[in-house]
Amino acid sequence: MSKRVVTAGMMLGMALLAAPVYAQGAGDAAAAGSGLNWVVASIITAGFALGIAAGLGGIGQGKAIASAAEAIARNPSAAGEIRGVLILGLVLIESLVIYVLLISLILFFLKPFA
Repeated sequence: MSKRVVTAGMMLGMALLAAPVYAQGAGDAAAAGSGLNWVVASIITAGFALGIAAGLGGIGQGKAIASAAEAIARNPSAAGEIRGVLILGLVLIESLVIYVLLISLILFFLKPFA
């Protein structure tokens, strides 16, 4: 390993160890009245997470379908096996997006930071 990598790792470790020194108490932000509205922050976070998951899931599904169509065009006799693997892959990709939807709904309605 080079000296730079070791030095950067040591600096990151020291920064992580020193982080609790600058932590704010639980009641300090509420008492000052200048704290971030956590309900709004959770809604914004959930919206961004769902948008990113849906976008990347769509890209992944598009690439999977394109690859399957190319594979079937190259070897039509393997169409049944390719189709089965394609459907399984699409289900797994879509399940990840549904998990993010579930987490987003939890952030919308349960108010975990309140």
